[in-house]
Amino acid sequence: MLPVILEGKIVHGKALGRTVGMPTANLCIENQKLPQAGVYATRIKIGGEAFNSVTNIGKRPTVDQDERITVETFIFDFNGDIYGETVSLEVCKFLRPVQKFQNLEEVHEQVKKDVLEAKIYFKTI
Repeated sequence: MLPVILEGKIVHGKALGRTVGMPTANLCIENQKLPQAGVYATRIKIGGEAFNSVTNIGKRPTVDQDERITVETFIFDFNGDIYGETVSLEVCKFLRPVQKFQNLEEVHEQVKKDVLEAKIYFKTI
C-alpha cells in the first residue's frame, strides 16, 4: 500500500547512471519492508528540503547479475553531494516493473519516460 516511507543513508554505487547523465542516489536501507520491485515516482527529503524523483527498487539486470536488492533514486533538478547523508524517501506511485535492457542508452531512454510520467503525476496531486 502506497505511500511508503523509507529512511536510509546515501552510499556510493557503481556511478553508471552518471555515465548517461542521470546520476542516482543509492540508499542503504536496513531492516525496513520494501514495496514490490519496480520503478516508482518518489519524493526524497534531504536536510529538510523535498525533491521529486524516480526510484528503482530491486535488482539491476541490465548492469549486473548481483542478487542484492538496491534502492536507487534519480533526483530531479538536483546536483549536490549528499554522500553520507541520511534521507527520507516517500514512495508514491508505481510506474513499471524492473526490466532488462540491452545497454545503458536504452536504460537512459526509459528513465526519461519514467521521469516524464512522474512529473505528470506530481503536477496532479
